[in-house]
Amino acid sequence: MTPPAAAAPQAARTPPGQARDKILATAFRLFYAQGLRAAGIDTIIAESGVAKATFYKYFPAKDDLILAYLEEVDGVWTGQLHAAAEAAGPDPAAQLVGLFDALASACRRDGYRGCAFINAAAESASGTRIHARTVAHKEHIRAWIRNLAVQAGAPDPDQLARSLTLVLDGGLASGVLDADPAAATAARHTAAQLVSANLGRNP
Repeated sequence: MTPPAAAAPQAARTPPGQARDKILATAFRLFYAQGLRAAGIDTIIAESGVAKATFYKYFPAKDDLILAYLEEVDGVWTGQLHAAAEAAGPDPAAQLVGLFDALASACRRDGYRGCAFINAAAESASGTRIHARTVAHKEHIRAWIRNLAVQAGAPDPDQLARSLTLVLDGGLASGVLDADPAAATAARHTAAQLVSANLGRNP
């Protein structure tokens, strides 16, 4: 009796959850380094090592992947801002200045290309889901800073929050345009002056 032919070895399959994570990790790297439009779907599929059908199972359109990427960035950057603020101590006024230490850390990273949300806004049209997500992120950060300003006793927390977020965004942009981490130091110094002036304290 002829023995049955040996079954051909099967290629290892990536577990479903890991496949999505690999796609998102690859998109995170390419979108930030190259831009949302320059990083193509075929490149992301090839570099993540998943099948095209698997990719489209999780992300039916490129915009779905971009939104997932922005959600990931939001979690990372918001976490860094909160950690920097908390490291400054319990005083809300100190936290308003301390959060700028997250900017200093970001600007010193290899491959720094500024704020992912500002970059995304520049590549998306007003009224799209992507542009709306960038606006929501900025509004969330400003609301958090406003809450700290209220806790610090700022007479005009809305104005202070808007001023500080403008300085934060300016520092993010300057850090990549000037290619100089000193932009973060200047932004922190400006923030300290704004907080002191608004609260009637000495810098």
